[in-house]
Amino acid sequence: MKLAFICTGNSARSQMAEAYAEYFLNLYKKNVKVYSAGANPEKEINPLVIKIMKEEGIDLSNKRPKGLEEIPLRELDLIITLCDQAEKTCPFIPGIKRIHWSLPDPAKLKGEEEEVLFYLRKIREEIKTRVKELIENL
Repeated sequence: MKLAFICTGNSARSQMAEAYAEYFLNLYKKNVKVYSAGANPEKEINPLVIKIMKEEGIDLSNKRPKGLEEIPLRELDLIITLCDQAEKTCPFIPGIKRIHWSLPDPAKLKGEEEEVLFYLRKIREEIKTRVKELIENL
């Protein structure tokens, strides 16, 4: 099985989802290949996302945003879009199951760093919970 998490920039939500999927796949010893990509990838992963994932023992500092053309879209069994924009722009591929999770965009969070980190952690926990449930049910 192959699955991909798709969002707009591949700099936050989809990177977190891919990392948690890899973690839970390893934990539950499931043989699934996981990818993430963005319809319009950013230049780098959001530094605050790197920071909050390190709190979980997950290092994203060596990762980079990828575009849809960098993953095997036509070979996927499941695509999970993580934002409303990605749901609209992700190409429809017959035979590939799609799930949509409408999650807030971390790039739109404004305020002092601690306030932004608070909301990023909430998004992180929602992604972690959803990915864990997804992987358990594969």
